[in-house]
Amino acid sequence: MRSRSRQKPNTEQAPETPVPMTGGQMIWEAMVREGVRVVYGHPGGAILPAYDALAPYEAEGKIHHVLVRHEQCAAHMADGWARATGDVGVCVATSGPGATNMVTGLATAQMDSVPIVAITGQVPTNLLGTDAFQESDVVGVTAPICKHNYLVTDINDLPLVLKEAFYIAREGRPGVVLIDICKDVQIATGQFRYDFEIDLPGFEPWPSVDMEVVKVAAELVNRAERPLILAGHGVQLAGVGRELLELVEKAEIPVVTTLLGMGNIPESHPLSLGMGGMHGEAYANRAIQSCDVLLALGMRFDDRITGRLDSFAKQAKIIHFEIDKAEVGKNVVPDVPVIGDLGETLPALLSLVEQRRHQVWLQELHEWEQETDQSDIINYEVDELIPPYVIRQLWHATHKIANGPAIIVTDVGQHQMWESQYYIHDHPGQLLTSGGLGTMGFALPAAIGAQMAQPDRLVWAVAGDGGFQMTLQELVVLKQERNLPVKIAIINNGFLGMVRQWQQLFYERRYMGTPVVSPDFVKLAAAYGIPALAVTRPDQVAPAIEQAMATDGPFLIDFRVKEEVNVYPMVAPGAAVDQLIRRPKPAVMQGYSGVQPSW
Repeated sequence: MRSRSRQKPNTEQAPETPVPMTGGQMIWEAMVREGVRVVYGHPGGAILPAYDALAPYEAEGKIHHVLVRHEQCAAHMADGWARATGDVGVCVATSGPGATNMVTGLATAQMDSVPIVAITGQVPTNLLGTDAFQESDVVGVTAPICKHNYLVTDINDLPLVLKEAFYIAREGRPGVVLIDICKDVQIATGQFRYDFEIDLPGFEPWPSVDMEVVKVAAELVNRAERPLILAGHGVQLAGVGRELLELVEKAEIPVVTTLLGMGNIPESHPLSLGMGGMHGEAYANRAIQSCDVLLALGMRFDDRITGRLDSFAKQAKIIHFEIDKAEVGKNVVPDVPVIGDLGETLPALLSLVEQRRHQVWLQELHEWEQETDQSDIINYEVDELIPPYVIRQLWHATHKIANGPAIIVTDVGQHQMWESQYYIHDHPGQLLTSGGLGTMGFALPAAIGAQMAQPDRLVWAVAGDGGFQMTLQELVVLKQERNLPVKIAIINNGFLGMVRQWQQLFYERRYMGTPVVSPDFVKLAAAYGIPALAVTRPDQVAPAIEQAMATDGPFLIDFRVKEEVNVYPMVAPGAAVDQLIRRPKPAVMQGYSGVQPSW
């Protein structure tokens, strides 16, 4: 189990000698102590003293600042960095519009349990509450979307606040902590020390584990005839992918994952059923509704995985392994709640679970999977360029490369779901995407953060033509940061695709507000000094991907795909997770891209 600490001077060794520093200097000194190497931000008046204090740290190579073109993207870049490393990402903005611009990126990270520390400038203390120029109550604005936040009005509080912020962001279930620092505090001089231990009454990041409850869970698993694991993002956060695989193979338990849990077990493994939920595999959802014991690991039973709650896995005994007590029983009430760090609870369960085989259950699952494969669009729609084909070709080109597995960063929408269906994830953390908040515009800036965090890895940003236009100004950062080699795939179908799909299925094809006019993305890339190609035919896809990967630096491909292609299967609003709108059979599919609900 991870060690706990207390907030008080360390009495086991000589206390650190305080050093006089300005508030601005304290910010960056704390960053260095925390191991921060890169920060993403945009300057402005209320944060200017801190930026001035950053200059020597940048000159000495201790901290590198990345100038973003919009503060939302500073948060997304810090998010991509944090997801790719497991470390705390850092973003910086000024007061007022700078801070409020950052809100969407912070909410994105918080919903997906990503550790970020955000630093914002604030007007001087004597102007607080006066509606001064560029004043906003950023602490009030961000309280609902942060794990914690601070307003610092006294230089003497700043060192401890900085240390607490990093501790809260990373410990237990990770999340976002914002520190709003008044301009006069950044200018003032105080005594800096950083040898505090943390003691926060009421904050229990690593709850103690009741091993008797783990034994009860193990007994249920050992008696199960149709067991199923539902693995979420918490498996990756706890770093227990190896233990999960051992459990799966020891007790022969098939695995369904959430969107953010993809790669927890290699998807090429015979016991992997892929993603479940709204656009999950039909056989995975059917397994959820047919199992007799459902072992949920590090997931929160959100609506995209459960469908209609009163119909979710009613036949099963549900065991919920979760670190955050607030998530246990919030949506689905488990029969056995196991609260604690998966790094402790999963190995304990593994030691108690018996070696089992479930041949009848697995044969049934295999038959369901074969039924699904027969209607897969990628097997028969071959004349036109369709998005699933693009994604599968991307997988073919990237799944066996040097320097570790490729990192795929997606935006939100149809392309995101096609990526989850047609790219085979064999490694944890291979897919970085906005899950809980569903933020369009996430892909490009988050890919920049991930590429800077993992400079030797291949990073692809996959975006729709709608979402890409929300943050495309960050293309310049690829050139600004020494030709950062992010590869970009735009799935360009001329629509806000997922919204259009809903309009087709539920609103009688009234495509209001969803047709998208886009620039010539190839010319746009050229304006930023980035090489690019447009692809319109299936036979062009693989060569274009290979050319992108063979090119030093960034590369953009505009995949101009067939317009009205839908993501199937789909759980409609208010339906149970196994009540699916399915893809039409091949004979019906020719020349027809839609189907009316028929559950």
